[in-house]
Amino acid sequence: MYIEQGYKGDIGLWKYLIIPGCFIGFMILNYIAILLSPVSVEDSMAQMINSFGSNLVLIIILAPLAVGLLVVLGWTKLVHSQSITSLTTSRKRISWKRIFFSFVLWGVLTVLMTLIAVYLSPEDYVFNFKLVPFLTLAVIGILLVPLQTSFEEYLFRAHMMQGLGIAVKNRWVPLIVTSVFFGLMHLGNPEVEKLGYGIMVYYIGTGFFLGIITLMDEGLELALGFHAANNLIGALLMTADWTAFQTNSIYRDISDPVLGWDILVPVFITFPILLLIFSKKYGWTDWKEKLTGKVLSKEEFLLTQE
Repeated sequence: MYIEQGYKGDIGLWKYLIIPGCFIGFMILNYIAILLSPVSVEDSMAQMINSFGSNLVLIIILAPLAVGLLVVLGWTKLVHSQSITSLTTSRKRISWKRIFFSFVLWGVLTVLMTLIAVYLSPEDYVFNFKLVPFLTLAVIGILLVPLQTSFEEYLFRAHMMQGLGIAVKNRWVPLIVTSVFFGLMHLGNPEVEKLGYGIMVYYIGTGFFLGIITLMDEGLELALGFHAANNLIGALLMTADWTAFQTNSIYRDISDPVLGWDILVPVFITFPILLLIFSKKYGWTDWKEKLTGKVLSKEEFLLTQE
């Protein structure tokens, strides 16, 4: 009963609107500014990196989102009077084993898939490793990337999902809405400018994957681990001149980016395989009810706690 954990706070549906509303409003203004700007996102990023260096630019990108995590958690404690544990999971305690399992699983797969890509198409990549810049990147990434990814998870899969679920009394509406908004959040990324709006299939598909594992597992832990591994390992392993994270990574992708069928592989092949692995490990059942079923009223939920 993950969504129902929101009843453990001081319920007021307006309280669920403030932070998402401000964040989404900021994203809209940012996207409008990008559309009206005479300078492309790629050129703008290149100018910033030339001026400040890629590591400092990474800090500039990540720091506001790390602060955003503190805002969401602080709002939960001070305004909702809800524990961070109940915002995170339906279990009595946050399952760090789940977070680490998801992180390691996706981290290992990411490394393997990257090495296979480099082996199969060596002309598309250059070895970019420089010890000191890489170590600096690693420190920045380890400190800030998990905060950035946790902010997005706590905002979409926790704060918004619990609030929407309690408001509409079902699970499918929050799953769809949070997944779509998660994807739309990436509209301002340079990847969208470079590859076109077709890349949104990947971003929205990832949102659905993260929402599904949150609802099926009745907790945020697997999504937290996956998202942290996806961004951190990705930032350390591979960079390109047209991605959101342009880092002192081990490899640099120098190929001419093209939106092709391969964008469908993660959404329709890799993510379903991960769902199968998670479902087998954690014994998931009753998929229809957990993904589309009703959310209990506060009175019904309190009866289950007696």
